[in-house]
Amino acid sequence: MCWKCGKAITAENPVGRSLACESCGSDLRSCRNCRFWSPGSYHDCAERVEDAPTDKERANFCDSFGVNPSFKKDHPPAKKEGSGAAPSRAAFDSLFG
Repeated sequence: MCWKCGKAITAENPVGRSLACESCGSDLRSCRNCRFWSPGSYHDCAERVEDAPTDKERANFCDSFGVNPSFKKDHPPAKKEGSGAAPSRAAFDSLFG
């Protein structure tokens, strides 16, 4: 699934740097679509990479890239990072307020 719109990725490995999602046009060869995407890890990657891409949502030349196998089927779009913080913060504040 595309990290942005949730549509299944039909492209086969190796995914070229110029390929884009058929539904929303976002880059497919990006960290957010990679099998090694691991938010919170060093460089947000489960692989050891020296020169990690700075923009995780744009196409890159990473040698470790591979489409996450679970992205071959449709899913709801991913939430933007931090979008769940407000309700969580409100629940936390209500404990002590």
